Amino acid sequence: MMRALKSAGSAKLPRLAVLLVAVAGLAGCDENGGDPKTQIGANPVLPELQQFLIPPIRIAKVVGWGKDTPTVPQGLQAHALATGFEHPRSLYVLPNGDVLVVESNGPKAPINRPKDIITGWVQWFAGAKAKDANRITLLRDTNGDGIPEVRTVFLDHLNSPFGVALVGQDLYVANTDAIVRYPYQEGQTSITAPGTKLTDLPGGPIDHHWTKSLLASADGTKLYVGVGSNSNITENGIGAEYERAAIWEVDRASGAHRIFASGTRNPTGLAWEPESGKLWAIVNERDEIGPDLVPDYLTSVRDGGFYGWPYSYYGQHLDPRVQPQRPDLVATAIAPDYALSSHVAPLGVAMYAGADLPASYRGGAFVSEHGSWDRSPFSGYKVVFVPFSGGRPSGPAQDIVTGFLDANNQARGRPVGLAVDRTGGLLIADDVGNTVWRVSSNNAHSASNN
Repeated sequence: MMRALKSAGSAKLPRLAVLLVAVAGLAGCDENGGDPKTQIGANPVLPELQQFLIPPIRIAKVVGWGKDTPTVPQGLQAHALATGFEHPRSLYVLPNGDVLVVESNGPKAPINRPKDIITGWVQWFAGAKAKDANRITLLRDTNGDGIPEVRTVFLDHLNSPFGVALVGQDLYVANTDAIVRYPYQEGQTSITAPGTKLTDLPGGPIDHHWTKSLLASADGTKLYVGVGSNSNITENGIGAEYERAAIWEVDRASGAHRIFASGTRNPTGLAWEPESGKLWAIVNERDEIGPDLVPDYLTSVRDGGFYGWPYSYYGQHLDPRVQPQRPDLVATAIAPDYALSSHVAPLGVAMYAGADLPASYRGGAFVSEHGSWDRSPFSGYKVVFVPFSGGRPSGPAQDIVTGFLDANNQARGRPVGLAVDRTGGLLIADDVGNTVWRVSSNNAHSASNN
């Protein structure tokens, strides 16, 4: 099979052939993972790595929610804030309480090898190849009952947008290839003025990790951007990784940028920890070396820090697939603060400072786990809460919003972006269920469930 794959080159294999190759690749491979709980926290269990000709594939079939809703702990309730979106990926709450829903998908990727076809098929089956709306929708709850009475197209004709940040009257949108600034006046329900490009971001033609997370500094002078790698493990060449797998710091006045931290394979979410004021990030780590490698993570981000990708993982554990190695860099690699378990795919993070949810959640981090595609049993497919004390994680992650997988391990939805609304409710973008969910205390907005 190895000779057959090599001779295939960049030819486009029929879908049936892709399925046969994937099934054949599973022969003799161990896709079964251990207990995910052993990989949560500051000291995750890291087994010996495995290498596969074709990685194991295990995908949750999408069935939708029907009349079901997510499951939450006693004392909380979940309801649909709004439905009928086209692949909602991230959320942003404006100062007046309006909620911006970014509806987006990645640009079409080129096919250079059989693996690219398999990856595309996996994404299609898992619901990740939905229509790209390339817009931001505004929701406004005028009555304070948890149900938006106003819904408008706020910005349109964007280019795979993801991150949003408001500084004063400047609204910044991180498209996949640039940060664009728009004039904003509080209360407006749409922006028709043309945007002004602040700076280019690494985009196509490959653009493997297309999402660009965005966060403004407390004083508004800087923007921080999460830029993912252009591959799993440099298979597109190290040149394709220029200024990728990094968190950028962008000067808001000039658009000039520097690499604030590097070696972060795919930093999909950024947040300020309120007690220490430090920058924290969620990062999706590499695949294809086993069901329990490598744990995705939540970590504080040091200015100038290197976090290992591609040469090492979880600190200074070498990845033998990358040649030549860089022992000088590996010697400086920082181990993350907190493992979330392998292949959970964290895509949203929100530090909670609201007053609606119980006090035990204040100061901690909610993290959305989009879910695995390459292990059994599935991992992720939920929103977890990591308690903090003294500016650092202080206990095991707690399952807060579940039910995204049904009893047959089929996907009703998959959580992505998170935000906290003006009254303290937790908002969740569900890009498979095409819904924005709202989680609140039972005594808040109870009329919305009647």
